[in-house]
Amino acid sequence: MTKNKRISRRDVNKRLGLAIGSSLIGANIANAAIPTPEQVEGPFHPVVNQPDTDIDLVMVKGRTEPAQGDVILVRGRILDTHGQPIRGALVDIWQANHVGRYSHAKDPNPALLDPNFQGWGMVSTDDEGRYGFKTIIPGAYPLSFLGDEGWRCRHIHFQVSRDGFKKLTTQMYFHGDPLIEQDLEIAKVAEEDRHLLIARPEQDVASALPLYPFDILMSQDS
Repeated sequence: MTKNKRISRRDVNKRLGLAIGSSLIGANIANAAIPTPEQVEGPFHPVVNQPDTDIDLVMVKGRTEPAQGDVILVRGRILDTHGQPIRGALVDIWQANHVGRYSHAKDPNPALLDPNFQGWGMVSTDDEGRYGFKTIIPGAYPLSFLGDEGWRCRHIHFQVSRDGFKKLTTQMYFHGDPLIEQDLEIAKVAEEDRHLLIARPEQDVASALPLYPFDILMSQDS
């Protein structure tokens, strides 16, 4: 009997992104695929309910001015470790504004808040496990305000939950950000797996906006 040949994490991620549900997702890939690396939730997860938590973080309900910053789209699929879509998963994102400030009472960063930036969004995945948000590229910020050294690179926090699966908290990073190399949080992920958290930009044809694809793999609850 021929032994299964182990496939690298990079190959698994590439194949899952290109051919979900196709014959490429055989036993070898299913055995090799592990959940998206976990990341710290951080101290700035929203704790106060706000009137607008929809998928458009660029426009706040009741306001006429858009958020400042470079507008982007973030889209992806929530999948199990066999590459099957997870329907009805709650995708919760939060992030700093364009100058690196969170809309959170405990953020000591003196940078200005943007009243037109929502900063927090939630959506449930469709039958194909798809989700999407319109937001801005968040600003980096110095860790000196938190009693540490260095900078946090640009990132978006994700928390994904669904009955029958382990809740996953992670972060999405931006390809080409020079601060990634010194970021202490992504450094906690094995070097060969860090690419799974770094989104490479494409262009959305319909809107002409930069599109950052970000698929997330979740493991079933034991």
